[in-house]
This record gives sequence, C-alpha cells and structure tokens, in this order.
Amino acid sequence: MALRDVSSALLGLLLLLHTWGGWADVQVNMEDKVEVSLGQTAQITCMFTSDDGIGAMIIQWFYVKRSNEKERIYYRDATTSVADRGTPFTDRISMNGSVATGEMVLTIRNVLLEDELEFICLVKSLTDGTAEGRTKLQVFETPNAPTIEAAQNGISVNEDVLSKIGTCEVKNGHPKPNITWYRNSTPVRSVPGELHVKSTVTSESSGLFSVMSELRMKVVKEDKDAQFYCEVTYFVPGATLMTETSRINVTVYYPHDAVNIWVASPAGKVKEGDRLELQCEGNGNTQSSIFTIRHVEDGRSWESDRLELQNVSRLDSGVYECEPFDPEFLADSIVTKNTSVFVHYLDSAVVTPGAMMEVTKGGQLQASCNALSSLQTNTVWFKDGVEVSTGHRLIIDDVSFDTSGLYECVVTVPEIEGMSTSSTLTVKVVGAPEIAEEDTDLETYDKSVQLKCHAIGYPAPEMTWTTSDGKVTKTTQTETESGFESVITVQVSSNITAVCHASNEYGSDLVTFTITAKSNGVIIAVIIICILLLAVVGAVLYFLYKKGKICGRSGKQDLTKGKSSKDNIVVEMKSDNTEEAILLGVNGEKQPPNDQ
Repeated sequence: MALRDVSSALLGLLLLLHTWGGWADVQVNMEDKVEVSLGQTAQITCMFTSDDGIGAMIIQWFYVKRSNEKERIYYRDATTSVADRGTPFTDRISMNGSVATGEMVLTIRNVLLEDELEFICLVKSLTDGTAEGRTKLQVFETPNAPTIEAAQNGISVNEDVLSKIGTCEVKNGHPKPNITWYRNSTPVRSVPGELHVKSTVTSESSGLFSVMSELRMKVVKEDKDAQFYCEVTYFVPGATLMTETSRINVTVYYPHDAVNIWVASPAGKVKEGDRLELQCEGNGNTQSSIFTIRHVEDGRSWESDRLELQNVSRLDSGVYECEPFDPEFLADSIVTKNTSVFVHYLDSAVVTPGAMMEVTKGGQLQASCNALSSLQTNTVWFKDGVEVSTGHRLIIDDVSFDTSGLYECVVTVPEIEGMSTSSTLTVKVVGAPEIAEEDTDLETYDKSVQLKCHAIGYPAPEMTWTTSDGKVTKTTQTETESGFESVITVQVSSNITAVCHASNEYGSDLVTFTITAKSNGVIIAVIIICILLLAVVGAVLYFLYKKGKICGRSGKQDLTKGKSSKDNIVVEMKSDNTEEAILLGVNGEKQPPNDQ
C-alpha cells in the first residue's frame, strides 16, 4: 500500500512537470475482436507508441460490464505488475510483454461464456499523455449434430391451412446457430399463405443456444417425391461451418386425375374357359379410395380394384370401365378409363354327313369337319392315331375294306395354345365279304382240330361251315377290330375237308380247309426199334465186362456174388402178337417173369 502511494505521488509530479512542458501524443492499437473457443486460452494484444519515446508507462486493463461500467482487472507500471483482486478474472489472467517493444499481451485462461466482453487497454505516459484501445472477446462453442423429424401423418393437398412438414433442432451452440430449410436442394423462403418457417431460440442454463425450426407449407402433388432437409450454419474461431441433416419425405394425399385398367391374366389372348383377371389403378394417393369396375354392355359392376372371373365365356366379352371414388376429394372431377375384352371361342367340331357313314367298296369317301371359331383354325384327320389327311375335308378314292374304321378330326386354333376340339366319324365300307387267306392244308395226329375263318365285309356276313362228310354247321361268329371270326372244331378219323362260307346281300366268299390224318403206328414202330437197339448195346457191354475188357476185371472173376437191384438192367419187350413177356437182364439171358 505504501508502494502504491509513493508511485501515485511520483506520477503526480511527472504529470505536473509534463503540464508545464506541454502534452505529447500517445497512440494505442488493438484488434477489433479476438475469437476463442470455450474453455481455451485467449490472448489480447495491446500495442502502443509515443512521440517522445516510451519513457515511464502505466498500463491498465479494464473490462466493460453488462451494465456498461468499467472495472479494472490488471495494473502495471515501472515497478508493479498485479491482477486486481475480487474480479471474475483474478485467477485466470496474466500480462506479458515489454514496455520497450511497445507490446503487451493480456492472457485469459479457461475462457468462459461470460468472458465475451469488451476489454480496454489504457496506456499512460508521464510525459506523452494518455490513450486507450478496445477489443471485443468473442467465445465460440460448436453445437451438437442437428436432428430432423418428419410429420407423422399424411398431408392432403386439400388442407385449408398450412401443414407441418417437419422440425429441425440444433442444441448447445455459441453464438446462436442458424437453420435453413431445403426442398430438393433449393432453400425455401417464407411465402404468405403458402410456406412459413418459424424458428425458436432457447438460451440454455449453460449460456449456450439451442434453435428449433418448424416448416409449414401447403403441399401439392409434386411434394410426394420431394426431399426435405435442414442446413445448420455455426461459427468457430476464424471460420463459418455448415452441416446438414438427413433427408425426410412426407406422405401426400392427392386425388386421381388419371386411371388405368388392364387385363392382368391371362398374358395373351383370352379364350373360353380361362380365368380372367382385370386390374384397375389410379395415379392418386388417397386414404379411402373406392374403385368400381363395370361391364358397360350388360351393367354388371364390382366394387373393387381387381376383378376375377372364372371359366369365362364369349358372353363376358365387352368393354370394362374403371372409376375411382374418394369422399375426401368430392369436388374433384371424376375420371374413368375402359378397356375392351374379347373372349375367343371354338365351338365343338361337327362332322358331315354325320357320326357314321357307309360307302360302297371301290367308291369315293367324302366327309367334312367344321368348328365355328373367332380365329383361324387348322383341321387334321387321324385313323388309329395316324394322320391321314389335313384340311376340313376328307376325300378317299377307290375305298377298300381297309378304309373302314374310326376317324377323328381335330380342329385347333394356332394362335392360342391348347385351344382345340374334335369329333369322330365311323366309316363302313359296303360290299361282298372277303375271307382272309389262311393256311388251308393241315396235317394232324389228333382226333380233332380247331379251324378259324376270318371274313371282312359290310353288312355283317353270315358265316357257315360244310364238311366233306355232308355236315353243315352254323356257329356263333365274333366281331373283331378288322371284321368277323368264326371257329369250328372238326373230328378227324380220316382225311377230311371243311369249307367256310361268308355271305351277305352283296355276295359271298369261301375257303376250303384240307385236313390229312396221320397214323400213330409209325410212331410205335420207331419206339420198338429204339428199345431193341438199347438191348443190343446192353448185351455187348455185358459181354465185354465178362471178358474183363472193361472196369479192370478178368474172365475168372466170380459172377455168383449177389448183385444189388441197381446193378440189374431189365428191359421188357412186348408185341401185339404174343402173350409172353421177355425179360432180358444185363447178361442178355432170358429170365422168367417171376424173377423180376
């Protein structure tokens, strides 16, 4: 305290002396502002000059309070350098520099938001006078990442008031961040009655700023695809930065100004029997659209945007109209669209002259097959699965019995796969019967033989049998795929002939079977000769055995030893002319019957 009083007295003396000698000019230069991030260190530079040199200088630092009052925070003279006690900066400031260089720096550590004030550097010279400079300290804090939230509900273009699109918010920045709305990369501007942006700034208890911005507008149909987002501009020391939010889209309800209806199934032409599916769709977006599909000609209608008809017929052909309806947009004009549906048809095939026809052998077969259709048709004739003709007319010249049979005509529509119909024609060739060639010369050892006779002809021939012994037999004849068949069994005691007759009103035909009877005596004689040959062979083998020529035996071996029944070969020979049975053993000797 005593030191400060001495300094004050000395200063007063110097001022008095200076007054006598006249004041010289002192100049102070300072930056308009110094920028610093919250919590960092700020340095405020004070530069000064004097016309008469530096001399003895007194430098004091002040800050301007919110009340616009000044409060000193630092004092320095030739002998003293001290921070004033009891100020917000007492423990956080220091001053560095040299009076000789004319530059002093006030350092503020751990800068607070409250430090955003104006600072004054006051320079007094004992000889040159007094001057001051001022610098504003600006404090910056980067805000949190911005957020965006879209409106939860859809928006109708018929709304009478501006509809909320969404809100953007950025928190805890300093100075206050700025929010700009964009629609499809174009910044929006408030337009009375069409668009309004409302921003709300909140000063947090920390001293930082939070900003919320709300976008309201009258939507149009094109906004259904619009992308909305916010751009946040904030400040840092020496720069201005920008960040963007994510994009949002809003649901826009708008009426149908166009509608479409089309055949969804089948993919190609529609034919009778198909499942027909019609689909109706509008270009609007509403919450409660009701579609009606109407058959214009017969007045049938279905309240749906999808119509499915099973097993359609040609009666379902016609114009189908689609009309959407929505109670929300009653004032809007009604739109409709229609499409024509044609159900193609193919009637059943009809054969002319009818399902069955008769034609005279050697004559000409003429028939036709037709089916009414909405498209061009192809016709093919088949007999027994084999193609015999193409075209709706069937013509066969010089018909034979082979021409008889079942014919099928198949009518198809080439343009539509699977569209076909068919009908049949039974052809009967009229003429005298013909008997098929048979093996007529037969030899048999049996006492009876079965004969078959096959005839063709129309009308059905009557078939009878006549044998050489004068018997006439009429049998039950059976119809086959190719004609008629008659079967007879003939008793054979000697050579005999049998004649098969087939006749109808147009003529007859016959065939003669010759049966030669063979005797069994020849066979018996052959069997006897074979047995005799076996006996001779057996005698020769026994003789060789006795002489020791086989099996290593000599002629002196005893033949009286008992022989098992297996060692005996007995052959019984009989003839029709003797009552005596001759038994031959292995040795060829005759044995009486009771020795068997």
